[in-house]
Amino acid sequence: MRILLIGTGEIGLPTLRMLHDWRDHELVGVVTQPDKPAGRDQKLTPSPIKKAGQQLSIAGATPESKLGLPVLQPEKIKNRQSIDAIRALTPDVIVVIAYGQILPREVLEIPKVVCLNLHASLLPRWRGAAPIQAAIAAGDRETGITVMYMDEGLDTGDILLQRKVEIAPAETGASLHDKLAQIAPAVLAEAILLLEKGKAPRLPQENELATYAPKLEREHGRIDWTESADVIERKIRAFDPWPGAFMKIDHRKLKIFGATIVDRRGKPGDISRDENELIVAAREGALSLGEIQLEGKRRMSAAEFLRGHSRIAQL
Repeated sequence: MRILLIGTGEIGLPTLRMLHDWRDHELVGVVTQPDKPAGRDQKLTPSPIKKAGQQLSIAGATPESKLGLPVLQPEKIKNRQSIDAIRALTPDVIVVIAYGQILPREVLEIPKVVCLNLHASLLPRWRGAAPIQAAIAAGDRETGITVMYMDEGLDTGDILLQRKVEIAPAETGASLHDKLAQIAPAVLAEAILLLEKGKAPRLPQENELATYAPKLEREHGRIDWTESADVIERKIRAFDPWPGAFMKIDHRKLKIFGATIVDRRGKPGDISRDENELIVAAREGALSLGEIQLEGKRRMSAAEFLRGHSRIAQL
């Protein structure tokens, strides 16, 4: 079958490589988001999927021809020019993973066989843009990859296949992202084989059980110390690396990369030191901060930070 991949983020890279190397099928192209400003200098930067796609050759190309995989970057995938360009690739199957735009009906109807989405949760739990962070922050014990038939809704399509993974006690957004990225190719391959055999199930989602994980902005990382210590600790892990957990000290941002719950009491947000520990009180319990980074400084342990801020008692 001719397969078109639509995606943007790093979570889709193992799936892209699997589809490119899968000799039983042909990867005909990639659709991804336009280059966007990134870094301090705001330099236009291609998506991870574009970078990888440009390095892959199309099926049948010789080393001499250097025919790279077609990469489309529509500003809006619903535009007529974008739809026509996708249709010209004549895909039998469209696979979507972490793309960032909702596909219109005209695109969903292009593939001859089906349009599938790989979603990083066990739908209908955590529909939306940030399911990985939401699962950790909520204290879920498991999550997974769902392969679903796409419709015009937000992650509302029927389920073809799901694979579960455990969420480890020390799981971060980064580690869970990588774990799910690694299992996605095998889950997709199994789904496509089921389609080929005519044995692919189609299970409607239980909409009454749906929860939502909206897109995260940088400000979502601001810690609310009126929450309990266990809730805050989960959010610190969930938001590593994005959007990053932080608090303010003397009007400067202090990024927090890890913390341990300790049995202390105090007014929410109060900061104290105990030898080499930097402790912040929550509504219930407190957190001993691990690695931190003060705005304008390098990342360091709380103990290193305290050596340079010996007068900290109550900020």
